[in-house]
Amino acid sequence: MNKGKYTILIALLIISLMMLPACGGAGKQDKPEKIRVAALNGPTGMGMVKMMEDAQEGEDSNYEFSTYGAPDELLGKVINGEVDIAALPTNMASVIYNKTDGQIQLAAINTLGVLYVLEDGNEINSIEDLKGKKINVSGKGATPDFILQYLLKEHGIDPEKDVELDFSMQHADLAAAVAAGDAKIALLPQPHVTSALMKNENIRIALDITQEWEKVVGETNPLPMGCIVVQKEFAEKYPAVLDDFMNQYEDSVKWVNENHGEAGQLIEKHGILPNAKLAEKAIPKCNIVFLAGEEAKSPMNEFLKILLELNPASVGGELPGEDFYYIKK
Repeated sequence: MNKGKYTILIALLIISLMMLPACGGAGKQDKPEKIRVAALNGPTGMGMVKMMEDAQEGEDSNYEFSTYGAPDELLGKVINGEVDIAALPTNMASVIYNKTDGQIQLAAINTLGVLYVLEDGNEINSIEDLKGKKINVSGKGATPDFILQYLLKEHGIDPEKDVELDFSMQHADLAAAVAAGDAKIALLPQPHVTSALMKNENIRIALDITQEWEKVVGETNPLPMGCIVVQKEFAEKYPAVLDDFMNQYEDSVKWVNENHGEAGQLIEKHGILPNAKLAEKAIPKCNIVFLAGEEAKSPMNEFLKILLELNPASVGGELPGEDFYYIKK
């Protein structure tokens, strides 16, 4: 082979080697440029606050956190793929899964029941005691409404005949009415429960709905009200990144539950709640948890089945498939 052919072969070899990294880069990447994480203000987002603080303080962090005041504000962001990981109400996760043909997966349950029945008095000590009473509830056709209806029916109480349900006020207004003594019995979520208790020492927690749920459904199926979801494409492309997020998130949840005062300060700083003292006092009653993988499946399936029977639209028309659950490989 002459010198000219050697030169051509060497040139071609060099070009091929130069192209290899570019070809490899087109496949699975180790880490995205940024990880877009969204959370809701309130208990669903409170467990994430230590991660948010660490990301803000860390120079090499590629987490991009955003918070939203209402689930509907976040709904379109998740559907459009504008966030990679999000903290959502559990039934909304099912709705998005069904609406997008399985675009998202449930990575973990992050909040159990945050609902409580408050009373200005001492008459209510069981679900049966609600019969014949007027109950103020914030959010007709929302999850608290469905949960209350289910528990009433399970105790032989007809929600349409045996109680008077008043849906005229939203969370903040109802909490204020309870604190002022204008609403005697009310079903409210945290942190509005704590807000009312802080303003009126005569108000008491009459029923913990999480405990009442477990009495009916069983302790192995606690009431899941908040969760972490991930875009399925992100989970498939960056499994190591997702696993690292999950580990950090679990540590953040533990820290929040063990450091109420400091966590309250960060919750106010990052806009999750408007008041640090309110956050500090609410944390113990917010049931912030980390239940991932197989541990999340049974509580979620049971909860979604019950919602499906009460109102199919509340879960997106049908139960999610098995691929709804992200299981670490």
